[in-house]
Amino acid sequence: MTDPLHTELLTLAQRAAARAGALLRDGRPADLAVAATKSSPIDVVTEMDIAAEKLITGLISEARPDDGFLGEEGTSTTGTSGVRWIIDPLDGTVNYLYGLPTWSVSIAAEQDGETVAGVVAVPLRGETFHAVRGAGAWATGAWDGERRLACRPAPPLDQSLVSTGFNYVAEVRAHQAEVAARLIPLLRDIRRGGSAAVDLCDLACGRLDGYYERGLNAWDVAAGDLIAREAGALTGGRPGERPSRDLTVAGTPGVFERLQGLLEDFGAWHD
Repeated sequence: MTDPLHTELLTLAQRAAARAGALLRDGRPADLAVAATKSSPIDVVTEMDIAAEKLITGLISEARPDDGFLGEEGTSTTGTSGVRWIIDPLDGTVNYLYGLPTWSVSIAAEQDGETVAGVVAVPLRGETFHAVRGAGAWATGAWDGERRLACRPAPPLDQSLVSTGFNYVAEVRAHQAEVAARLIPLLRDIRRGGSAAVDLCDLACGRLDGYYERGLNAWDVAAGDLIAREAGALTGGRPGERPSRDLTVAGTPGVFERLQGLLEDFGAWHD
């Protein structure tokens, strides 16, 4: 039986993600300005990114004033309830800047350090993915009603479609390209979508067989990781470890283990 608190957290996350997604979709100015930079001039933070985080934290705080927050755009509070919200108000910022559709709003709720609910809204695809721990992963989209998600049966590695991402720091990106070059001959192909949250949800619904990336933060993966696992995927970092900034790996059972082993052999977690 699903914990009523977890259901409450999911409902609140869905409301916040829908509101933020609408703000980002409908409020994107034609002459979108850059408010700041992140790790390099290529990786930009937009005014809309900051506005979306304020909307999300404001809506959640009004309903649950004692909860904590960790947000990409600087929100960080401890809270006293044991619940913490992990928020990426705009995952796929460069896609958003360029008018590409693969960007998302990602909201996860932790209870006592474990992710218990997560929502990833992808407004320009008309899709929203969600999960509660132990209750499966679900999505709404161009189909009728909610659809329960399940990752694909594992193909042989050489027939696997794997997605990844690249850092915006030139030296790190160069090493990631070397790792990808070694992987490509062993796979069906590699994709680079531009949103870690969307990649994990695409894995959950059978559009990918695997995913990996280095340099991700908690807000990049918290919701998508739960959705992928609830759809039957395996997730981790380096062998025996949880996803971390060093490495995040996800895949269908069978693909995950082989992909993780290759990434370890190739030194994907360091320069």
